[in-house]
Amino acid sequence: MEALLRRIAEVNDARLPGGRVPFLLGAEQVGWLMPALAAAVADFDHVAAGPAGVVLERPEDLPAIALALSGRGLMRWRGEAFDVRARPDGPVLSTIDRGGLPAFGIEAQGVHLDGLVRRADGLHIWIARRSATKALDPGKLDHIVAGGMPAEHTPFETLVKEAAEEAAMPAALAGRAVATGVLHYAMERPEGLRRDVLHCYEVELPEDFVPRAHDGEVAGFELWPLPRLAAALRGGGAEFKFNVVVVLAGLLLRHRAFSGGFSGAEAARVAAALPC
Repeated sequence: MEALLRRIAEVNDARLPGGRVPFLLGAEQVGWLMPALAAAVADFDHVAAGPAGVVLERPEDLPAIALALSGRGLMRWRGEAFDVRARPDGPVLSTIDRGGLPAFGIEAQGVHLDGLVRRADGLHIWIARRSATKALDPGKLDHIVAGGMPAEHTPFETLVKEAAEEAAMPAALAGRAVATGVLHYAMERPEGLRRDVLHCYEVELPEDFVPRAHDGEVAGFELWPLPRLAAALRGGGAEFKFNVVVVLAGLLLRHRAFSGGFSGAEAARVAAALPC
């Protein structure tokens, strides 16, 4: 039980500013920069550094600045543009390559889908194992579908796209998914500051649907009964990707599936610990 609570706390362990300075696009703060990166960004044209932080006066310059910084080894380059907003529901102010999000401390949005199967012996869930070649948490366990929200996409559009790419799930089937909540957290990671907004969904799948690894990001899938998942999480869920545990804990609470692994009081502690 304590192992799970520690794992949940780790997902929301950032204490801002944490030695960082604000990063602004015009008048809007969108991120946080460590001093070395702040100094590098301040060297570009149309950037002002002062008491308010580092201000990029022309937001449209951000993609080119990120590309230049990646060439100097100051951030990763992933080749996928993400929208930059001051708030999750705010207007798009610019874009940045996905690899720059943690370096700049910019909030990223993504989707996580739990795929459930109702069988005669109870509710089951599809669990994916991430490819050993993934840059982030290779070989760890994951949802049937999960992914970041690229530029010019809504959460639901991202869900349908990722479902087809990662699990060969038809759009009509993915379209049955229902939203279950949104999680916000800030986490210190080796790649930088992860400020993530997770749009969570679940879908009940027919028994004859078997997901297939379609784009190489998943090594394979297993169908687990929910009590097996509860037992794995009770031990801390070390086999799972770092942010998957918080979503799965919410699933188990929602379906009252902690029985046999957690007491009512323990389940209440888990619910109180989840980021929101």
